Amino acid sequence: MHEYDTALKAVLLGPARQTLLEITGLEIRDWKNVELPDVQNPRADMLGETETGALVHIELQSTNDASMPIRMALYGLRIYLRHGRFPRQVVLYVGEAPIRMAASLSLPGLTYEYKLLDIRELDGDRLLESEWIGDNIIAILARLSDQRAAVRRILTKIAGLEYAAREVAFAELFLLAGLRKSEDVVERERKDVPILTDIRDHKIIGREYKRGEITILRRQIEDRFGPLPDWAEENLQNRTWRDLEDLSVRVYRSETIDDLLR
Repeated sequence: MHEYDTALKAVLLGPARQTLLEITGLEIRDWKNVELPDVQNPRADMLGETETGALVHIELQSTNDASMPIRMALYGLRIYLRHGRFPRQVVLYVGEAPIRMAASLSLPGLTYEYKLLDIRELDGDRLLESEWIGDNIIAILARLSDQRAAVRRILTKIAGLEYAAREVAFAELFLLAGLRKSEDVVERERKDVPILTDIRDHKIIGREYKRGEITILRRQIEDRFGPLPDWAEENLQNRTWRDLEDLSVRVYRSETIDDLLR
């Protein structure tokens, strides 16, 4: 799930001001270094500061983790040791399964709690109204009255961006749609909104698509001809996705691996 967390973090830092306001109830002025020494997982996801100097710690979570309260308490204490202020803490859950995590920790002499929010509790239709493209993209994970119409609206806004920003925004939308298994909706709607010539030509998505094609083709070749020699593996890596699709059709018609790849 790392690629999803990375994409969502990038969108939130993008910024996505309306989303952050609804998650935390605060306007975050800037973001701080979140490297926390002497912790098993020393990097907190997001640590921001408001105009009044309050700290806000947001942790992104795509799976249920029974140890979350302990993790959050440790993060909070380490942030306090480093910055001299205990943060307001939020775990933003983006997973598909229902939340099964606790939002508090009760021990002898200690009671601790933080905010636990399922991103589907956010009003996606309101996020679509935001002027910030990050809010619009995050709407794909929130509560929507019409997902297809929302996707079309997001794509239309992305199409109006400069090329570099358009490419990044589309990659983020496509990756986050994967959390809701709605990539096919994005792809179908994209055909009516001119963003890219082909989704597989996208620098980021195309790389992942090609990786998947190579994995499938490698299995087909090994099933027919046995283990791949080094030269064959290098040959596949240097092919375009169009070449790989053609090879997957020809693999069972070729007599040898040389016939197929040379």
